[in-house]
Amino acid sequence: MVTSVDTELLKVFADPLRLRIVTLLARETLCTTHLVEETGARQTNLSNHLKVLREAGVVETEPCGRFTYYRLKPEVLESLAGRFADLAATARANTDAKRSC
Repeated sequence: MVTSVDTELLKVFADPLRLRIVTLLARETLCTTHLVEETGARQTNLSNHLKVLREAGVVETEPCGRFTYYRLKPEVLESLAGRFADLAATARANTDAKRSC
């Protein structure tokens, strides 16, 4: 069984600020103002990272007056975790497999 992991999605999570944003959004839905306060990032930098997360399907937005709230989509993380779990299971099942030279 061949299992693949979405490398583009891994790149999204590889950035420390985006990973921090995802961690914060796992706890609660936050607006940009909250994320600026929590991360210390500049608003423009944060907006760029949120755009990447939105385009990757990791977060969804909820307009609320002049603010935009961001919510983590847990199914994306569950899918990624499932792919890694599949890889781990494949590795466990094939610990004795060794190709001869």
